[in-house]
Amino acid sequence: MPDPSTYRPAVGSIPESPGVYRFRDPNGRVIYVGKAKSLRQRLNSYFADVAGLHPRTRQMVTTASSVEWTVVGTEVEALQLEYNWIKEFDPRFNVRYRDDKSYPSLAVTLNEEYPRLQVMRGPKRKGVRYFGPYAHAWAIRETLDTLTRVFPARTCSNGVFKRAGQIGRPCLLGYIGKCAAPCVGRVSADEHREIVDDFCDFMAGKTESMIRRLEREMAAAAEAMEYEKAARLRDDLGALKRALEKQAVVLGDGTDADVVAFAQDELEAAVQVFHVRGGRVRGQRGWIVDKVEAVTTGELVEQFLLQVYGGVDEQTGVGEAGEAVPREVLVPELPDDADVYVELLEELRGGKVSLRVPQRGDKRSLLETVERNAKEAFARHRVKRASDLTARSLALSELQEALELPDAPLRIECIDISHVQGTNVVASMVVFEDGLAKKSDYRRFSVAQGTDDTAAMAEVVRRRFARHLKDEADRRDEQGIAAEEGRPRRFAYPPNLLVVDGGAPQVAAASRSLTELGIVDVAVCGLAKRMEEVWLPGDSDPVILPRTSEALYLLQRVRDEAHRFAITYHRQKRSSSMLVSMLDDVPGLGESRRKALMKQFGSLKRLRAATVEELTAVPGIGRRTAEAVQAAIAVPGEDATAVPGEDATAAPGVTESATAPQGPAERGALRDGAGETAEVGRVAS
Repeated sequence: MPDPSTYRPAVGSIPESPGVYRFRDPNGRVIYVGKAKSLRQRLNSYFADVAGLHPRTRQMVTTASSVEWTVVGTEVEALQLEYNWIKEFDPRFNVRYRDDKSYPSLAVTLNEEYPRLQVMRGPKRKGVRYFGPYAHAWAIRETLDTLTRVFPARTCSNGVFKRAGQIGRPCLLGYIGKCAAPCVGRVSADEHREIVDDFCDFMAGKTESMIRRLEREMAAAAEAMEYEKAARLRDDLGALKRALEKQAVVLGDGTDADVVAFAQDELEAAVQVFHVRGGRVRGQRGWIVDKVEAVTTGELVEQFLLQVYGGVDEQTGVGEAGEAVPREVLVPELPDDADVYVELLEELRGGKVSLRVPQRGDKRSLLETVERNAKEAFARHRVKRASDLTARSLALSELQEALELPDAPLRIECIDISHVQGTNVVASMVVFEDGLAKKSDYRRFSVAQGTDDTAAMAEVVRRRFARHLKDEADRRDEQGIAAEEGRPRRFAYPPNLLVVDGGAPQVAAASRSLTELGIVDVAVCGLAKRMEEVWLPGDSDPVILPRTSEALYLLQRVRDEAHRFAITYHRQKRSSSMLVSMLDDVPGLGESRRKALMKQFGSLKRLRAATVEELTAVPGIGRRTAEAVQAAIAVPGEDATAVPGEDATAAPGVTESATAPQGPAERGALRDGAGETAEVGRVAS
């Protein structure tokens, strides 16, 4: 463990100017980014008595091996550079905003020719406008069911939309008047976008003008004795008013504000924000924040403003965290440099922004309500955290002791092989940091040489760590060993522990590949499925961990995640290769037409479910060829929609295991709600 005194900058070498600083670990990875009015005063505080530092700060300075800084001209420049570096390097010791649960939002896909209204979770996308978030998905669907009567915009998926256009017949919503049916040309793209724009205006709070317009149209229709039209407008007006009644009026002046509150202890804080638009609470959102050092409420406000509103897209006015900068931000305490943050927010919004603490009246009452919500959310989180943090720390400590590692394995990588009797061999690599999955670092491998588990394992380990050595060498060649500038590539981060799915043969193959590459500082172990035994290189007997061991639960969770990720990729590849082989002998179907079919339908299951008309819609496919394709891929005696290998049970020969029973670490694991169902991976070369 590095001693902070070994890399402390020389006395007087640190400037007193404002700037941004970075701490790096021995591998050159940025682990913390911070800003300061005076770099000298701020950095010297990290090299005081280690025993007197905040626990997380002490862990950070003892993990780091170097520190560097960049001087800037103003504090606003420091804020912007700090934000950019946090997004670029994703430092593990910086404050991280994690959703306390995954909130659904009402999304409008303005980046499409025919925008769609839909329920959406997860990270925000550019070109999509969001309303909410809502507490429940059913609340969004209920809102859509009410408002599509007035704003008949498209809500169907791309597949349904395309199919309706091909057959020239709209879906049920088009027949009952809850969709303008742009799929069959009832309205043009411009007319449909006008409907969507009106919907967005209504959801954004411009309700009074919409209601007055409908009232005028209803009165005009009644005066012209068009009573059916007047009745329809009356019903539309009632639907809008019912939608408004579901949103409580909290402020009477049409306030456009975000109200923020915190609840905290020494290690973490809960953040709650109410989005008030047009005087009504339009949404609520919460985060859990890891505190790296002792921070005041004002400093938490700084982090909130930087991370939630930072990086606003100029076209949508929405930040990378999905929040647009409102006219007013109400907080429990102002940061020390409030003027600097107001200047930054005004620059992001392109207009006047007020940052203040409400003292009395309705806004003060609303802030107190948000504070109560923050305290309740934090209380719920602490109940989960009590078991979660303890279990994860205990699991890593038990692994260190059982495998006789020099340090706790903070980064664990696991490799799993999947194939059917030596065909379509693929592998997965999953990454866990601090006992939690880091899905952005997952990788998938297509194995060409390995014909069995051990050969495939040796090849994948060789490729993964050869890439690590190459990336590390490139980084040093480009930047210089002393400078340590720039961001290392993801493969440049070696794990503390490499876990392979298998027993002694797989462990030996992985260890042999590491030895051939000259890598001696990565520990290797294998987890065999039959008895859940842990195998180490060169040992004739396995390590037996107790069934109730937190270390065993962690290894099982890592192994099962690698297995799931490998099986998913294997099924995709198997389906694709099966489709190609079945289409090889179809007369009149060359390579370009096969590619067109694969691009259009993607899988054997979807191709079998396609009709002749849908097949002939593919360029170059005539009716006779379409019938020949159907005959070639048909399964005798089976429903056309049943596809072998596409169900929950893998084909014979695929290495699968039952999911391990969940222990305390699994039940209490805290994960970002946006990423719980996401599957991230890249095909490694």
